[in-house]
Amino acid sequence: MYFENREQAGQILAAELFEKYRYENCVVVALSDGAVLVGEQIAKSLHCIVTLLLIEEIEVPGEGMSFGGVSQNGGFTYNGMFSVGEIEEYTTEYHGYLDQERQQAFQRINRLLGDGGLINNEMLRDHVVILVADGLDTGASLDVAVEFLKPIRIKRLVVATPVSTVQAVDKLHMLADELHILDVKENFMGIDHYYNQNTIPSHEDTIAKINQIVLNWK
Repeated sequence: MYFENREQAGQILAAELFEKYRYENCVVVALSDGAVLVGEQIAKSLHCIVTLLLIEEIEVPGEGMSFGGVSQNGGFTYNGMFSVGEIEEYTTEYHGYLDQERQQAFQRINRLLGDGGLINNEMLRDHVVILVADGLDTGASLDVAVEFLKPIRIKRLVVATPVSTVQAVDKLHMLADELHILDVKENFMGIDHYYNQNTIPSHEDTIAKINQIVLNWK
């Protein structure tokens, strides 16, 4: 399945979610700037808050794989696709590099935290949390998000994304209460491949957009 843009994909997901969740207390939590474009369509449909969970993923050098990610509370979560043995191997081999990358990632997050539009625990408590991605490859960002949510008492965890790999879906069945995925790919070509238009705003523009969404509900 291909989409004209992320907004169109979000409208399709919103239609799926509307009947069940239109009277629930929901919060849409986007996992990236591109995911905000998807998630705002869901938030408008459900008349709920949309927010951004800042996540900085750290890649294994030269391998194009996510080793894990840092969330805005500073916590680091390993990519759940790795076995314990693989994590130990990479941690030993890249110990100094990983420590440095984690520090730099948290610094980048902190530079954005003062701009508003970002997640806080109280807005999620006792709500249905709809985690939204614009596409899921390894699902590493979801590992970070689920770890972030663990201390928070939420009502239900719903994951919504236009496209995902088979591996990520297998993981999601263990992490989420409910899945809304429009297309599952055996041979995933990268998130941008499934959208005809791939214009994504900067972090700063995304945060400004989030702060304006409530005004646009009318």
